[in-house]
Amino acid sequence: MTNNRRRVRSVLYALLGTLALLTAACGPEPTAPVAEPTITTAPVAVDPGLGGGDISIAVPGSLAGDFAALQQGFRGTMGLAIMPVGGGQAVTFGNWTTGPAWSTIKVPLAIAALRNSSAYVTTATAAITASDNSAADTLWESLGGAEAAALAVVGVLREGGDTKTTVPAVRTRSDASIYGQAEWALTDQVRFAANLPCLPQSERVVGLMQQIIPSHRWGLGAFGSAEFKGGWGPDLSGKYLVRQFGMIDSPSGRIAIAFAAQPDSGAFADGMAMLDKMATLISGHLGELAGGHCA
Repeated sequence: MTNNRRRVRSVLYALLGTLALLTAACGPEPTAPVAEPTITTAPVAVDPGLGGGDISIAVPGSLAGDFAALQQGFRGTMGLAIMPVGGGQAVTFGNWTTGPAWSTIKVPLAIAALRNSSAYVTTATAAITASDNSAADTLWESLGGAEAAALAVVGVLREGGDTKTTVPAVRTRSDASIYGQAEWALTDQVRFAANLPCLPQSERVVGLMQQIIPSHRWGLGAFGSAEFKGGWGPDLSGKYLVRQFGMIDSPSGRIAIAFAAQPDSGAFADGMAMLDKMATLISGHLGELAGGHCA
């Protein structure tokens, strides 16, 4: 009797073990491991002319990473350049690097014209604060027009550290100003901006850059401390480029900014909205950026 009980118990144990194996084999698959979060990297180009090469930054929450995320969501090209006022290292982000200056060139134009004659203060005010094209044409003609005016504006650019940009002396597009079609790269523009408040006889124009009319106060206009100028216009296919440059305050001093956007849609409103987003992005990273002052 005892041996029979032992045999039954052995059979039951064997059946239970088999059942456990079958249950494990038919159960749910193990949970897949959670992938590590991807850190977005963005190429940050350090101006070679200022002693640097291309580097990459992959710090979570950095301006580089946040700019890359912003760019990924934008259908078009965009670019940003930053430099301390007074000089230093220029850093650029994005895939837009150069294009027509449009109305941003009115800043060195106004400086050249007011140096030549203080009689054009009212005209310069309209050209800078309201981006008045007729007023800017008057400033251009006051410098002699054509070659003489182009050389005068280029002279101001050279004083501001821009060693490359040239200004055409003749009209290249029937629907645009002569001077507005100057090819102005972001790196050259931000360098000029970094030196702009330090140039002799620039105070009046820099002051006007604080008085931009409300309808033009997008992008850098969100900063109460900004001295800035915008420019915009269509390419030959009708697609708008929207750009700005200027100076803003940071905890460590003044910062020069130049940025631009050219949406695939070609709409001015889309370019303007992207400059607003870049300005908001910059405002969240002011503590990371090196500022400066005129010597």
